[in-house]
Amino acid sequence: MVVPVVRSALPSDEAAWRRLWAGYCEFYQARVPEAVTNRTWKRILDPDSAILCMVAEVEGQVYGFANCVVHENTWEALPVCYLEDLFVLPSARGHGVGRALIEWLRNAMRAEGWSRLYWMTQQDNAQARRLYDHFTAADDYVRYVVRDKPPVG
Repeated sequence: MVVPVVRSALPSDEAAWRRLWAGYCEFYQARVPEAVTNRTWKRILDPDSAILCMVAEVEGQVYGFANCVVHENTWEALPVCYLEDLFVLPSARGHGVGRALIEWLRNAMRAEGWSRLYWMTQQDNAQARRLYDHFTAADDYVRYVVRDKPPVG
């Protein structure tokens, strides 16, 4: 596979993004309501939203995406970028698609003046962690999640 082109998601990417999103949700065994998926896609396309989506394509086919949230924080004066969702088609893994998406975000961090880029993954996601370890070591933080209602699904 040649080096993918990384670019912002366009309205014409909706079908490809939805297929990838379904694969991502299946990977994490998550059932995201259709209304949430629809709202996420609308926010991705909204220039006033803090959510952005980059896609990686080769010869016109989208092989992966990175959904991010750029936000203010209390520890630095500059905004930070949370890479919330990263997914690459299983057939394209190990061919530089995920690396290209993270490299693009790292370059955007410098260009946009974000103080940092961060993400998390499941501890046993060995294939993804091999990629992530090329960029930085995992830290020692433990995540806690409090919900008002039980998760759907």
